[in-house]
Amino acid sequence: MASTRAAIRYAKAILEIAQSKGVAEAVSDDMNSIASTISANVELSTFIQNPTLRVEVKEKALLEVFANTNSVTKSLFHLLFENKRFEILEAVAVEYSKLFDIMNGVEVAQVTTAIAMDAALEAKVLAKIATLSDKKITIENHVDASIIGGFILRIGDKQYNASVANRLQVLKRELSN
Repeated sequence: MASTRAAIRYAKAILEIAQSKGVAEAVSDDMNSIASTISANVELSTFIQNPTLRVEVKEKALLEVFANTNSVTKSLFHLLFENKRFEILEAVAVEYSKLFDIMNGVEVAQVTTAIAMDAALEAKVLAKIATLSDKKITIENHVDASIIGGFILRIGDKQYNASVANRLQVLKRELSN
């Protein structure tokens, strides 16, 4: 799912409305729920992306699926209905979450490991990251067996590569020179 300019504009508008009504955090919870539900449910994603379905049907279905959401979130559904842009709903939800995190000084640290991190390792990584950044940090773990071992840490535009695969590549370059 590629992020689009339109999704960013919708996300900014919804964030402004939610802030003015004092429900930005509740809408953030809704957006996280929407993004995870759409990405986890192939049928729902296909339904939203289907150009042959009428937008009225899509709006009605989304209002039923996400019935417990905030009124601001429901207004997003109506806005997407009016503009016939339901296909960008997931992108809007993802962009809203990013903007909400930036607004609250939260930064996402992407940690790539060869195996999934357990709670103890995650706590150690968070402690190390806290020394590097003064923002609130959340960890997003990606598993990639091709790095063999170690980890790759990305915070914003900074990357620290302590993977075994990287060390082997560096050693290979040194030996070939």
